[in-house]
Amino acid sequence: MGKSREVRSRQGKTSGRKTKFEEYIEMDMQNVVASAEEDLDLERKLAKKLKVKGGKEGRTPSAEEFPDNSPKRKKSKKMKSLDQGLESEVAGDSGLGVSESLETCDAYMLQEIPAKSPSRMKRKKRKLLEQGQDGDTVADTAVGAPRPAVSCVAEAVLEEDLAKVPAGKRDGKYIAPHLRARSGHESEEYTKIRRHIRGLLNRLSESNVESITGEISTILLSIARAAASQIVSEEILVSCSGGPRNNEQYAAVFGAFVAGMACLVGIDFSAKLMASLAECFEEEYHKEDNLSLRNLTLLLSHLYIFGVCSSELIYDFLIMLSKRLTEIDVSTILTTLQCCGMKIRGDDPAAMKNFILSIQNRVNELKALSGDGLQNINSKRMEFMLETICDIKNKKRTKEDPAYHTRIKKWLQKLRVEDILIRGLKWSKLLDSEKKGQWWLSGDVVSTKDNVEEVASTMDREVLEAQKMLQLASEQRMNTDARRAIFCILMSGEDYIDTFEKLLRLDLQGKQDREIVRVLVECCLQEKVFNKYYTVLASKLCEHDKNHKFTLQFCLWDHFKELESMQLIRSMHLARFVAEMVASFTLSLAVLKSVGLGDIKQLTPKRIMHFRMVFEALFEYSDKLIWNVFTRVAVTPELESLRHGTEFFIKEYVVKTNKAMTEKFKVAKRALKNAEGVLM
Repeated sequence: MGKSREVRSRQGKTSGRKTKFEEYIEMDMQNVVASAEEDLDLERKLAKKLKVKGGKEGRTPSAEEFPDNSPKRKKSKKMKSLDQGLESEVAGDSGLGVSESLETCDAYMLQEIPAKSPSRMKRKKRKLLEQGQDGDTVADTAVGAPRPAVSCVAEAVLEEDLAKVPAGKRDGKYIAPHLRARSGHESEEYTKIRRHIRGLLNRLSESNVESITGEISTILLSIARAAASQIVSEEILVSCSGGPRNNEQYAAVFGAFVAGMACLVGIDFSAKLMASLAECFEEEYHKEDNLSLRNLTLLLSHLYIFGVCSSELIYDFLIMLSKRLTEIDVSTILTTLQCCGMKIRGDDPAAMKNFILSIQNRVNELKALSGDGLQNINSKRMEFMLETICDIKNKKRTKEDPAYHTRIKKWLQKLRVEDILIRGLKWSKLLDSEKKGQWWLSGDVVSTKDNVEEVASTMDREVLEAQKMLQLASEQRMNTDARRAIFCILMSGEDYIDTFEKLLRLDLQGKQDREIVRVLVECCLQEKVFNKYYTVLASKLCEHDKNHKFTLQFCLWDHFKELESMQLIRSMHLARFVAEMVASFTLSLAVLKSVGLGDIKQLTPKRIMHFRMVFEALFEYSDKLIWNVFTRVAVTPELESLRHGTEFFIKEYVVKTNKAMTEKFKVAKRALKNAEGVLM
């Protein structure tokens, strides 16, 4: 007691010499040094008694360094008693396990670290130990297994590291919110692929879209097609729906990426993505998330701009919005029209007229209502949308392609983007809950027993039809694989557009594409009744590629040489076919220059009958068309003999046998002398 009073008196004397701030700093430093020495001593002893590696070495203060009545002396005694207890427990005297020893260690640590210590280190360690002790108690109670033999210091470090990790990431890899529902069903391989694809899409830009598209297409071709398409579609929609607001270039790059993927992988990829886009749009529409809706609308518009879908899908989408015409619908329609309004008007003006009528009818309905409906009509956004529609209708709003559009379109042209255009696709079909007609979902839809039986019967019918088609092809002397393939496409096409697209996808090598026109003409001549399907398809092919036009001319000349031995029905179909080709301006009358219409020696009865049918078929058209057809050969000096031969043949073999053709002949005669080439 005397010593303690003496110490207090000395401190009182010296306190006058120091400021309060210096006293506070000195006390804090003493506490920090003391606590540090105490912690090091405790860690060393515990690591030694528990026989755990990794314990930190530190200087152990001896008992003589502290007075008998000092707090440090008491703590050293308590540590000594704890050491004895731990030795007996480890030796097996008490029969307790390691887990109980560690619990005693935790309890002691909690006793030794006061709650209101001035040291930040003590407060932090106390909090971590409390969290660790609670978690370990719950885990031990639930599982019933002993805790691993680790030191208290190692536990504190582990708990400190875990505390730095967000709650959502402690269990493993990060999973996006929209994918957590099915994350348990995705394999580790697909998870790694998803992470890789996400990283590539995050770096996607105008400058690297070509390289990234090639890299991701390689990844898709290396795994299951359905799973790959689903992964990429989900990542694209997540990136676009949450992308930067009002950024058309961002949406354009992703639209070009989808178009490039469809060229490299197949059109089923783009069809699946558009179906997912439609579902995502409807979900965001019910949430009224204007940012996501605008970004998805921009993506859909650029898919149309880059040739993935046709204007039919965009019009169906706009008409669906016009029937509701809420504030969100008005905003979405305005976004679409500003992005691709003039392009859809140029592609299908009649559909634009129907859309405008739909808008007008809905506006009139809303005007008839009161309250909210009237307020909707008078909104500034609605007025701006109606002005935009009016400008597009009158062609006042022109929008040139940005520079990045031009560069992207050149790249897509190299990939033959015109071959991936999906026609006949509508918004309602993408959202069909029964999935009827969604050909891109083959293998993805869970089939019932009835569906399996229906699919099996359909496959059986298709196999029988294919066998019949091949048998018919052999009967028609289609003696090569290319000719058989072309024949089957011509005979099985739904319409000329479907057939045209399938023929383009044949990808015939070298000069095999010449077989398309020759098989087409042969099929036309084999029909029992003349079918204009072949003439329309031939015009489409010649318009697409000039090589088909030259092939058609040579093919017709070869058939003209066989007129003497040709059956009557074939000769009639050939005459009608030539007349249709000339009347559609696919071919010119110059195709007859090798016939020699003015040479009487070459005009045998069968040839006269054939070419008379050609001119009679032409004279069934209007005077305007006849004038333009004959004017086309009037301006070329090299066709002088053809003009004289044509006039002679019509006068001698057409007009004399059919007086009703006199007026048509007069029009043709004036047109043949129309050297200026003025058309009607």
